Amino acid sequence: MKPPSSFCLLLAPLALLVVVVLVLPSLRPPQVVSDWSGGGVLCAHNAITNAAAASPQDEPQQISLLIGVLTMPNRRERRDILRLAYALQPRATGARVDVRFVFCNVTDPVDAALVAVEARRHGDILVLNCTENMNDGKTHAYLSAVPRLFASDPYGYVMKADDDTYLRVAALAEELRGKPRADVYLGRGFPVGDDPMPFMHGMGYVVSWDIAEWVSGNAEILRSNDTHGHEDRLLGKWLNAAGKGRNRYDLKPRMYDLHWDVDGFRPDTVAVHRLKDNRRWAAAFRYFNVTAGIKPSDLYHLP
Repeated sequence: MKPPSSFCLLLAPLALLVVVVLVLPSLRPPQVVSDWSGGGVLCAHNAITNAAAASPQDEPQQISLLIGVLTMPNRRERRDILRLAYALQPRATGARVDVRFVFCNVTDPVDAALVAVEARRHGDILVLNCTENMNDGKTHAYLSAVPRLFASDPYGYVMKADDDTYLRVAALAEELRGKPRADVYLGRGFPVGDDPMPFMHGMGYVVSWDIAEWVSGNAEILRSNDTHGHEDRLLGKWLNAAGKGRNRYDLKPRMYDLHWDVDGFRPDTVAVHRLKDNRRWAAAFRYFNVTAGIKPSDLYHLP
């Protein structure tokens, strides 16, 4: 028997990724909701299809939030850290919060095979039809795709977050509670001149569902080739030009960058940014008592 060619072997992981990420979800539309059993924020794995049956009768679902963490295929360790970080957080009361990791097209065969395994195991992968980038249209592709991909079960709010940002999801949900459900633009306001917040810092910002729909349907953004440049400033530019995002909320100082000497955490944190290595993630976990619930055991000895 003639052995398969090296070209076929290279294509196999890519084909697997297409099947796992694109074909399987189409057979069963994504209907992911928060873990009402008392666990942490859901990264889409244990999805259930009947939120009303799963949620307590005295806890009506009030808000829903999709958090898209923009990352790259080779940052697998970072994704695992984030999955643990959110799984161990207390759930956001009265909220549906889902986390998905967002890539552009995965072209490397090794990355494709490993991302396909993640997609099968965790169900929290979203692959966009674009070339991988940071400031060359990826955020536009994400905001444009979400209203179409989740049209059957829309969220109230959509968030874009960096993969070096640690969100305290319950605190963020409380900030959203009571806010308008339309024309919302929330994050860490970035001042320019006399304008206190013409745009929200790219560490993480939230827009209401109607804003995502508007971005998705606004052909002028692509016609004018206005997707190249700092993605956070561009979103602010689009919204300002169209008179959108009039309900703006600056969460500074509760959203902030971590100091280089790894101090300056705040007890009322909503989001802390620039956790670019494991030492910083460990400092965040210690400060926010993520490891406080570990049980004594003869099987491990941790300081």
